[in-house]
Amino acid sequence: PETRRPDPYIWGIYISLLIVSVIELFSASSTEIRGNDVYGPLIRHGIFLALGFGIVIVFQNIHYKYFKNLAWVAGIITLALLVYTMFAGANINGAQRAIIVGGITIQPPEIAKLSIVLLLSAIMSKHQISRGMDNKGIFLCALVVLLFCAFLIKNGMTNTILIFGISLAMFLLGGMQLRKVFLILLIFGAAGATMYAAKSLADEDEEEKTEIVEESGSRMSPWTNRIQRHLEGVHPEDTIDDYNRQAMYSCFAQANGWIIGRGPGNSEERARLPLAFSDYIFAIIVEDTGFVGGTILLALYLVLIARAGRIASNCSRAFPAFLIMGCAILIVFQALVHMAITTGVFPVSGQPLPLISKGGTSVLVMSAAIGMMLRQRIHLFQDRANFT
Repeated sequence: PETRRPDPYIWGIYISLLIVSVIELFSASSTEIRGNDVYGPLIRHGIFLALGFGIVIVFQNIHYKYFKNLAWVAGIITLALLVYTMFAGANINGAQRAIIVGGITIQPPEIAKLSIVLLLSAIMSKHQISRGMDNKGIFLCALVVLLFCAFLIKNGMTNTILIFGISLAMFLLGGMQLRKVFLILLIFGAAGATMYAAKSLADEDEEEKTEIVEESGSRMSPWTNRIQRHLEGVHPEDTIDDYNRQAMYSCFAQANGWIIGRGPGNSEERARLPLAFSDYIFAIIVEDTGFVGGTILLALYLVLIARAGRIASNCSRAFPAFLIMGCAILIVFQALVHMAITTGVFPVSGQPLPLISKGGTSVLVMSAAIGMMLRQRIHLFQDRANFT
């Protein structure tokens, strides 16, 4: 019946992102082409998009109670994967963040982002009171986030910050009192500083995990170097080296795009920009479609979270409301971080653009998030039908 249809706006945004992904991934994948295999990268990416589409179809037909019941199981499995990655994971782009099984690369940090949304939604919905959330719920939420961040920090500081930002947004949505939020911020700030200091000291003892700053002759952790270089900025007259290559070519690509861009497939920087098909695909999108295309893409993500808020505000139960908002925050927050890194607002780091960048784990996880969001719309109308 009519009332059981999933939300057409979320479906429309999802399909639009898939179309952008196919076009721009093909445009940005010139460095991956081997011999005459022109369509190879696109076909491999298309397989994951198709699998993700299947996940959306399946998840939108699963009742939310199953997600709630499996939240702790998913959290425990994810923590186990993070622990394994922390000690025995494969090194990808300078960070120990992946598990390789039978030639397939699994990125536990990407899975952790959705797991934390599921866990926090389950905890917050169970411990809701008239004034927001009881103290036991606050303690459990803080403990879960602290555990995830502790095992994520070695996988990459950006993922840790992203997890913390998603969690903080969900705390505020759950009605947590501001003074308690500030207390959690202080606790996490102290814990994060301690873990980061320990990580930096460990990095200093391993030559392959440190970078040498020639100007000062000091040895600092990679993240400290990134922040320092970010604060120094990049300038057109700078000599391009291994440290500023991504930032420089990203700036060139966006400058080339100007207002309406060069047109899909006409990028000049795609062959020079490292990871143009994943961590810096937004720069290629702007070069191809200009300021107009970049703005439209940003608007798609913002409309997604606005639509999720509209649906969540009409939910009769806490868990589906928290889940749909958590999934929307996950997708949009990661998109904003990717765009901020690409445009030079944040230090250089690796974050895929949700549902667009190449990356099998990210595509599948974000597709699962979309499927969960669509399910909550169906559940909302079922509740209304039952009420009437």
